[in-house]
This record gives sequence, C-alpha cells and structure tokens, in this order.
Amino acid sequence: MYYGCSIMDNFNSKTYKNLREVLKDEGLIKDDVFEEINLRQLKTGEPEEEIIKSMRLVSDDDLVKSKAKFLKVPFVDLENTAFSPEALSLVPESVAQKYNIVPYKLDTKTKVLFVTMVNPLDLETLEFLEKKTNLKINASMSTQKQVENFIKEKYIREKSITSEVNKALDERRTDEMEMKKAQEKVAVEAPVAKIVSTILEYAIKSRASDVHIEPQEDNVRIRYRIDGILQEKYLLPRNVQDAVVSRIKILSDLKIDEKRVPQDGRFFFSADGNDVDLRVSTLPTTYGEKVVMRLLKKSQKVPTLPDLGLRGLALKNLMNSIQRPHGIIIVCGPTGSGKTTTLYSVLDVVSTTKVNVVTIEDPVEYQMKGVNQVQVNVQAGLTFASALRSFLRQDPNVIMVGEVRDAETADLAINAALTGHLVFSTLHTNDASGVPPRLLDMGAEPFLLVSSLNCVVGQRVLRRVCKDCIGEREMTADEEKEIKTTLGPIYGLIEDKYKKEGKKLMLPKITGCEKCNNTGYMGRVAIYEVMPISEKISKLIIEKAAASEIQKQAMEEGMLTMKQDGYVKVLEGVTTMDEVVRVAQY
Repeated sequence: MYYGCSIMDNFNSKTYKNLREVLKDEGLIKDDVFEEINLRQLKTGEPEEEIIKSMRLVSDDDLVKSKAKFLKVPFVDLENTAFSPEALSLVPESVAQKYNIVPYKLDTKTKVLFVTMVNPLDLETLEFLEKKTNLKINASMSTQKQVENFIKEKYIREKSITSEVNKALDERRTDEMEMKKAQEKVAVEAPVAKIVSTILEYAIKSRASDVHIEPQEDNVRIRYRIDGILQEKYLLPRNVQDAVVSRIKILSDLKIDEKRVPQDGRFFFSADGNDVDLRVSTLPTTYGEKVVMRLLKKSQKVPTLPDLGLRGLALKNLMNSIQRPHGIIIVCGPTGSGKTTTLYSVLDVVSTTKVNVVTIEDPVEYQMKGVNQVQVNVQAGLTFASALRSFLRQDPNVIMVGEVRDAETADLAINAALTGHLVFSTLHTNDASGVPPRLLDMGAEPFLLVSSLNCVVGQRVLRRVCKDCIGEREMTADEEKEIKTTLGPIYGLIEDKYKKEGKKLMLPKITGCEKCNNTGYMGRVAIYEVMPISEKISKLIIEKAAASEIQKQAMEEGMLTMKQDGYVKVLEGVTTMDEVVRVAQY
C-alpha cells in the first residue's frame, strides 16, 4: 500500500508540527487565533481538531484539505473527480459504507486501485482492501460529506453502468479477429447499448449541453458540459472504446468501419419523458475516435429576451432596432457565447403570420414554428452566400444568416438590408465595437455599412447562482474597488437604491446543494452590451476609427459594457464575480 505522492515529494514538502500551523500558513487563521487554539489545548487537553471545529474557524472542506496537507496525504475533491465503474465494482457497497471509503480509479497496467477515505491512516482497512482486491492501494483523503454523497449516488444510482461495463468487458475478452468480424453485432448488444443509454440519461438528468467521449492512453474519459463548464464524470475501461463508438455510429447512421476521417450525424433519444435530438461528431485522435454529442431538447421553449438577461436601456435599444422594417442587427461573441439562442429569441419576437421569415443555419439547432429554416450543405453547393441569393427571390421580410464568414456573405447581407429587408446574423468578435472594423476589413463600403447597420449586440454566457442554496457575504476591499472602478457612477446609483430600501450591498456566497450537484450554480444567464448605430458612431465608422474610439462613444451614449452588465448582475445576486471575470476579462 502507498499514498498518491512519492517519498521524494514528502521529503521536499514542508513539514508541520500541528494542524493549526497549516491553517495559519494557508491564511485561514490569524496569529491571535493561532495562540488561542494553543492556550485552549494546553488548558483543556482537548484534541486540536475538535477545538478548531468547535470554534467554527474554517469550512469543513478547508479543514480536511489542511489536515491532508498536515498528514502529507493527497486531497481528492470527489465532486470534481471522474469515477471508474470498474473500480467501483471491486469494493462492495457495504464495505464502502462501513469504512467510509471510495474506490474511484483503477490502473490496470500497474495494478493500482485508487481510493479516497475520511481516515487515510486506517492501515487495517487499507491492508484488508489489498488482500480483498489483490491490488496495490493508493490512498487519499476526502471530506465525510463527499464520501457519503459519492457512496449514495454512485453505488445506488450508477449500478447500471457499473454492471454493464463489467458485462461488456467479459464479452470483449475473446479473440481479436473474431471481434473485428462481429464489430457491428457487438455494438448493438445489451451491455454496450446500456452503457450508451446510461451516459445519455445522465446527460439529460444533469442538463448537459454536450457529451464528450474521449479515448486516453489507459481509459476512456466521459465529460459533460454543464452550464458551460466541462465536468469529468466517468472513466470507462479502454477495452470498451470501440464498441461504444460503434454503437453511437450505428445510431447516427455513420460508417463504423471508417475511422480515418471525421464524420457527422444525428439521432434521436428519449428518456424519462424528455425527447432529445443529438448532433454527433467523430474525430480521429491518437488513441482512437473521439465523439462529441450536442443535446438539443425538442420540448425546449425559446426563451424571451428578458429571460436571457437583457433589460433596461440595452433591451429598449435592441427592441427599437428589431421594430425597424429594414437594416442589419449583428450579434457577436466567441463560439459558445449564446449568439444563436439570442437570435432565436429575436426571431420569436418578429415571427408572425404577417411576416415571411427565412433562415440559413449551420446547423439548424431549434425548429421554430412559422419560420422557414434551411441548413447549410456545402457538398451540395448550399452555402450562406448562395442561400442568401436565393432568399431574395422568396419574398422575405426577415432573413437570418447563421454567420457572416466571408466578404461575399457580408456584401449580400448589406445589399439585402438596403433593399428593404431586416437581416440578423452573427460575427466572431470580442465585443460590439469590434464589429464595424471587422466588416470594413471584409471589404464592406463604409457609407453602405452605416446606411444598413442598425445595432450590434455583444454577449457572453455565464452560470447563474443556485436559488436553492445561495447565501450572502460582504465584499472585500479589493472586490469593492474593482466593482466601483468598473461601474463608475452606476455603482453609486445602485448603492443609493439599496440604502433607500434599508439594505446593504452584498455579494452572492456559493454553498452547494443536491439540486445543483453541490456546484452552487444552476442554469445560465447572458451578459450583454447593445450598441445602436447613432449619428456619431456612424461618423466614426466612415472615418474608419479604431474599435476603442467606437466603444468610448457608445459608452458616452449610455451603453453598458459586458463586464459592467456582469457586475450589476453580481450585485443583484444573479451570478458571481469569478464568473464575470472568467468570461468577460479580455
């Protein structure tokens, strides 16, 4: 048996005499509290850890992390650690519960079972596990709450994938040549089909937008994008990789024997009354084919603009631009920033029985009633530009172009707007002020651009705090300075409003509960900057001014930047500063 760090690591790491030294070194307690713990221990003879707990000086997580550091044992955060069903099957649930131990990873090459426990110094239990599993044990430490939650969730809820992985492994232990001949047959057999179903069922249950199946050197990593963040959840044995990928390929009507080039497909899946369309993409990598599945819920309603996070002057300016009969509205931001969702919400506003709306998308993500949606098909010659030409012969009122990718599409979009159509599209720029210079770089004529461009929207998507477990905390001096500097006079207005209501400005405190999977976040919200093209901004565009000058003018006219909008939402308890900095710091 051995711990998850080498003897040399232990030798080089700092040695502590007691737990309070670690807490002080980590900045969790001050000198006076350090001395208070020392005096109390000398007077009463109580264990140091019990004194610290009774004084409620630090959170349980910080205490266990510090204790792990004191004991020179690795700390494992089970909430953000993927588990191996194969490892789970080696330790019975009764043993895990009795000894507060969690098997989460198995290295078949070195024959090491990775476990984490509440008391990693319980040598008797570790020796028992060594004898029972016939494997070396790599021990680490986790909190009591995390261990209990893991046992409850994984042993009870994930029994299906554990048993099906073991069945699949048994079936895969046959002659390799025979397996190649029977590849298609294996891919549809019960254990592998059940593994895929369980992976997808978890995706639906956890509100994931994407599922990543990634072959590694020793295992297959399953990750889910939940509220915009990738989270590792499963580690499957390497042996089931081909069968799982083949199963997904068969469902998606892809060629299972073609592994050298990327493929794209779709299939339908239903679980617990939720109907989901899955967009599938395969990619050949060093260790095999990687699969990414995008989940598109059929029952999902198009959110309203206020639901997305637009309000106040930004919402008013966008609505004014939408209500004009012609012109271009551009939504900008990087991939995954929610541009398409915003456009669908806008289309939901303008789409009526009196209006002909046509879209060209790559791909069509949501099917909207009353909207004529077309999907790009490059192989057949159907591109954004060619479709846009055809649209003008379809008597449209509103045209949505998924993305302005080239000069030809930009030119056609401008001409469509100038000939009396309302055009919506997206562009990859960092902020709203960067859109006019980018379109000019594409070859757009400045005087035509200012005549056609109504409004530009910049956006990012970040996580909402969980309403069921949100707490409050006071802001630090550094946080207050940062928010005041960014918001300027707006901060004073918000502060005055709160004072009138007898409240104090506070920041959201992340705690975590069962509903949000102990992350503290549930759902997403967008932060926006909406820049209507005023006369002064039009003049700057004609002069080919820099993006910074355009932004400065827009802010003088009342535009909130994305970061400012984010900090306003932080003060309102919608999201956290960490989230705003993560997506809007550029």
